[in-house]
Amino acid sequence: MKNLTQFNLNDLVSKKEYVLIIGAKSDVAMAVARKYAKEGFNLYLASRNSDTLEEFASDLKLRYECHAQCLELDILDYSSHQFFYDQLKEEVIGVISAVGYLGDQKISEKEFMEASKLIDTNFTGIVSLFNIIALDFEQRKSGFICGISSVAGDRGRKKNYIYGAAKAALSTYLSGLRNRLFSSGVHVITVKPGFIATKMTEGLDLPKRLTGTPEQVASDIYNAQKKLTNVVYTIWIWRWIMLIIRNIPEWQFKKMNI
Repeated sequence: MKNLTQFNLNDLVSKKEYVLIIGAKSDVAMAVARKYAKEGFNLYLASRNSDTLEEFASDLKLRYECHAQCLELDILDYSSHQFFYDQLKEEVIGVISAVGYLGDQKISEKEFMEASKLIDTNFTGIVSLFNIIALDFEQRKSGFICGISSVAGDRGRKKNYIYGAAKAALSTYLSGLRNRLFSSGVHVITVKPGFIATKMTEGLDLPKRLTGTPEQVASDIYNAQKKLTNVVYTIWIWRWIMLIIRNIPEWQFKKMNI
């Protein structure tokens, strides 16, 4: 009887749909993984040094009775992306990118290698992998693609304009991808967080009322996927903050120290 019960459980788990999460070591990605596991999905968790995710994956398996497989992925190794995607044993119904690198604005102004790392990590590498996945989803006429961009991409500011430029490029890419894939039944989501309390922002003086949590971002992503929402600001108030900032005249904005 025990073996039969175990067999039925494994059979149930194997029938769950798979979601691919890239940049899976970030706080936001781990919150997203928990959310999707809780909602009944199996997971592929992709990142560099993916072995460090094994304990987290084991916890997901025990807690939510799902498959959670860790996969090695270097978002900057473009030539490996096709092989990475082809090696997935199960078709994925969606991909969520939580890849991000905040970098150092001051260093990137002086050293192009830092600027290049910012741009390639936050934009070029994601485009490389998303292009491969988009082609597959387009042919299958199903699936969803979610990219975590940033409110920093809505308008350039001297404090982080290279990071913001990369995120602006990602948002524009996702907009075009959404336009291209709509007729194929593929949903593309752009997520624009404001301040989020994570390891990446640890040490920064963030305003509490404007700072969200990884769990809030995860919930917003899941709800956007279910409701077919196109662009999500998280937390919600950032939609209105950025509306105001985008509409400040350039002659005035360039004088502001923000």
